[in-house]
Amino acid sequence: MIIINVDHLTINHAGRDIFRDLSWAIDSRERTGLVGPNGAGKSSLMRALAGEHIPDGGTINVQRGVRVGYLPQQVDLPAGGTLWNEARQPPPELAAVEAELNRIEASLATPAVYGDEARLNRALTRQEQALAEYERLGGLRHDARVRELLARLGFSPADYDLPTDSLSGGQKKLVMLVRLALEQPDVLLLDEPDNHLDLTAKRHLEAFIRAYPGAVIIVSHDRYLLDEVVTCIAELENGALTLVPGDYSHYALEVENRRSRQQQMYTAQQKRIQQIEANIKEWQEKAKADLNERYARQARSRQKMLDRMESRGEIIERVQERKRMDLQLEGWRGSNKALEIRELTMGFDDELLFLGLNLLVMHGERVGLIGPNGAGKSVLFKLILNQLEPLDGVIRIGPSSRIGYYSQEHQTLAGWLHRSPLELVRDVKPMAEGDAVAFLLKFLFRYDQLRLPINGFSGGERSRLQLACLMLQNPNLLLLDEPTNNLDIYAVEVLESALQDFEGAILTISHDRYFL
Repeated sequence: MIIINVDHLTINHAGRDIFRDLSWAIDSRERTGLVGPNGAGKSSLMRALAGEHIPDGGTINVQRGVRVGYLPQQVDLPAGGTLWNEARQPPPELAAVEAELNRIEASLATPAVYGDEARLNRALTRQEQALAEYERLGGLRHDARVRELLARLGFSPADYDLPTDSLSGGQKKLVMLVRLALEQPDVLLLDEPDNHLDLTAKRHLEAFIRAYPGAVIIVSHDRYLLDEVVTCIAELENGALTLVPGDYSHYALEVENRRSRQQQMYTAQQKRIQQIEANIKEWQEKAKADLNERYARQARSRQKMLDRMESRGEIIERVQERKRMDLQLEGWRGSNKALEIRELTMGFDDELLFLGLNLLVMHGERVGLIGPNGAGKSVLFKLILNQLEPLDGVIRIGPSSRIGYYSQEHQTLAGWLHRSPLELVRDVKPMAEGDAVAFLLKFLFRYDQLRLPINGFSGGERSRLQLACLMLQNPNLLLLDEPTNNLDIYAVEVLESALQDFEGAILTISHDRYFL
């Protein structure tokens, strides 16, 4: 059953149409993965569906009684609270009834009410009605449902007293997801809910989405998660929305097959058009030479046929190659032992992160470093980079190893936020300004961005800039801390291809199972 109908939607940003005349019928049983390159308008479309963004054209018709819940990309919780207090915030309807009950209870304690039998009876009647409504809305089971939802998303009672200030971005999203689920919306809009979650938390999220009784639309760059939970892929690219039933792997195969068929049909049609155009030219020349009207009629007839094909939109377009960044991580032959760690011990104050840790990474090896958030993975990288001192143990970098470091939070760009990409790449590797411009354009930056301060760039743009710097450094030992975060799926595929061709060693922290 169609519960939301998007009709000729147009959204404009800074004078540019993100998409125009977009239409989409959303089914009540569908679990849809919304995919597309960074900047395609996925978040704008989600905000419009949630009613938080007024479109510049078109309409969004939500069936009467259908409720929509929205989890945005960035979630903030008020400081000073706890995980439990934030998770158990009641839905608006229930909160209103709770407030009414509190007002009635306060009035019952006043002499003007308990001393007046008529007013007392009216207050008791209102209280009885409010209690019935409270029960209907699930108020009596509210806390039990909160505990159940927290458990389903991987939280234990030991986490309930965690201060909101200490929660990771991923944990804050899960807390907001609990609050959304308590409202039981018919449509759940999730904008990158898996960002910053570890592998265990992602599995809990997948189980939650699969079991959700309503429709779900999820924006995610995690191909494994999309394979696990969606029944349909909606691809938003170049202002057009394409729906493909099935999971992400099926979509990727279908897109490749579709592009291949289109190219074959384009080639065949172009061959036929060239043949017709040659015939037209031949008949026109014969008509001029012999003054024969029959040849002229044949030429006009064929030309009309071509014109009709064009006017009816029957001309098949050449397959447009998707723009991809030109990332080449070549590497080179270095030390056999790229990285050696012996009996490493590290901790802070009274908290010991690891004791007697050993690791050997040989040239050519690709090592995935996994574990729950807080286990010390990023700390290990800082130790290898000599940014921290271990409590004990030895770290040896191969004498012919040159480290290239990709930081999860873009810390490698920290000193350059008020400078431009042009200044940054020319500092990493001295080159002429024209060469620097040509280099950055290969990483899908617009020409007008190249002299802007980096602090105005999106997460995906900063990630591409970090990769550009890695390429210029020409390392043969890569330390990659969550390199797929913030990149769209197409950029991740380019990164994977570059890493497959890389001559050197790789140690990567990642929660992206498809990438691993």
